[in-house]
Amino acid sequence: MTILVTGATGHVGRHVLTELLAEGHAVRAMTREPDRAVFPDGVEVVRGDLAEPAGLTDALRGIRRMYLFPVPDTAAEVARRAADAGVGHVVVLSSTSAADAGNFSGVYHRTVERAVEESGVDWTFVRPDEFATNLLWKWGHSIRTEGVVRGPYPQARRALIHEVDIAAVVALALTTDGHAGQVYDLTGPEALDQRTQVAQLAAATGRPIRFEEVSPAAARAELTAFMPEVVVDMVLGYLADSVDRPPVVSPTVEKLTGRPGTPFVRWASDHADAFRPA
Repeated sequence: MTILVTGATGHVGRHVLTELLAEGHAVRAMTREPDRAVFPDGVEVVRGDLAEPAGLTDALRGIRRMYLFPVPDTAAEVARRAADAGVGHVVVLSSTSAADAGNFSGVYHRTVERAVEESGVDWTFVRPDEFATNLLWKWGHSIRTEGVVRGPYPQARRALIHEVDIAAVVALALTTDGHAGQVYDLTGPEALDQRTQVAQLAAATGRPIRFEEVSPAAARAELTAFMPEVVVDMVLGYLADSVDRPPVVSPTVEKLTGRPGTPFVRWASDHADAFRPA
């Protein structure tokens, strides 16, 4: 049985591929630019774009299980084409925010979930909380160029999750029975405040990084230069809430995989080069 991985070059998708290959499964990786993508040996590569569902015939041919990266605008047609092609089980990369209908991210991800539900195929929704990889775009530039993180709410604690843990749960749901109809909320194994996150990044990179507290208004002005306002409001809202009400650490990763969740210090070590000057 060949398993289709969409978003195969993404932070999670690339690790889903690795997990599946390590377990001996046949894998088909879908990417918009197969000539430019680099995949491990043994991966079947096919051209495809979730934004263009009409072109997914080759990618879906012979597939019974697939990992779906969330693209809400076309999710209904993608799910319908998958069902028509004989796909029986779809594992969706979603978000804990999908439980909040009043949240921008929640609407985004719940749209994809609902489309898959309505297609009639078996489904599993993997809902991670905040990705540690968000720090690459939030803090990467200022750390590389100035050795500083500027932000509000230094005491805000987040249970950031390593993408390898998300991929491990996805792979498990794709390859073992008993996951149809399940919703898995995932977090990292610890809730760390922002100063601690910065200190662990400094240790991993071997260079000093300081946290400089700024007002929420100043942070908003900086973030809106490269992010939609609705996303900025969501990010700042999460941080404000996390000062007094940090996310509850979920045991789901360890419960499902049989190993502890990956700590942030390991994520920092794995991505240290991304925070060093070029």
